[in-house]
Amino acid sequence: MASGVWQVSVLTGCGLLKGINRTLASLKKQSELEWDLTEVDSIDHIGAQMFWNAWGKKRPARLRLDPRQEDLFKRIEDASRINLPRTRVSALNWIIVLGQGLLTFFEHLHGFVALIGRLVQDLGRFIRRPATGPWREISANIYHSGFQALGITALVGFLIGVVLSYLSAQQLRMFGGDIYLVNILGMSVIRELGPLLAAILVAGRSGSSITAQLGVMRVTEELDAMLVMGISHGYRLIMPKVIALAISMPLLVVWTDAMALIGGMASAKLELGLSFRYFLQKLPDAVPLVNYTIGLLKGVTFGVLIALVSCHFGLRIKPNTESLGRGTTTSVVTAITVVILADAVFAIIFNGVGF
Repeated sequence: MASGVWQVSVLTGCGLLKGINRTLASLKKQSELEWDLTEVDSIDHIGAQMFWNAWGKKRPARLRLDPRQEDLFKRIEDASRINLPRTRVSALNWIIVLGQGLLTFFEHLHGFVALIGRLVQDLGRFIRRPATGPWREISANIYHSGFQALGITALVGFLIGVVLSYLSAQQLRMFGGDIYLVNILGMSVIRELGPLLAAILVAGRSGSSITAQLGVMRVTEELDAMLVMGISHGYRLIMPKVIALAISMPLLVVWTDAMALIGGMASAKLELGLSFRYFLQKLPDAVPLVNYTIGLLKGVTFGVLIALVSCHFGLRIKPNTESLGRGTTTSVVTAITVVILADAVFAIIFNGVGF
């Protein structure tokens, strides 16, 4: 016999739910029991479902209910009879998934190429009439994407320089090649790690910010309002961000290189006893000047790609918060992937340059 209140507000209080479930589970296999719920003061769907599960999802042979409870248990009984159709998975489902993925890829590729074409048109308009250009937007984006990223790029660059110098020094000491630490650190930082680290940090920090900004403008219908007023999205939103990152990224690359080399010099001083003066004297000879040019060219390319990818996904966000979160995440992941692919292309093209 059950009694009292069987409502979720009471059952979840003071740890009662676990004890009741344990008791009902112990009675589940006893089919000869007589269930009497006439003394129950009030019961809701949660309480009734607990009894229904204890009965094995069917009415027991010996059951007494209050007339007021009949309707509730009747609804649960009817719902348990509903058989949902099984979803059949086709043996060729992988072809469908592959085709859908290819169609999505080419759709993004088409939109990206169209975005580049629009950017070229806007740059031509900007070059013809620079006085009417969006100088304030460019300046603001340089500040947000470049200046405000100095702190995080300096910290990460310094720590990477310390780690790389420390690990290289341990290996070089085994072969008596301590002096070659300058070559390893200089080439790896200036040619590869500096531009790549700065680009990944900017993609995660500024790229997500650009996508989220355009997405919020889509949600709040500011983009539609700009079109109504005759203001071009590409000229006022996309082009300033591309130009700003194309200017900021090479400067951030130089800054990250400097911080990484300072960290490497500090670690070399402590680990191998190499003085700062020796390090700075040997660095120009160890790293040919063309490597600096390659690093700066990478910075410009990475900045343009990050801005284009971020704007592409920002403009594709639908006016809802779920799409905003998903689009921002996809934008960051895609931007980092594109940067790494571009770095691989640079490594292939400039394979025999700068050594």
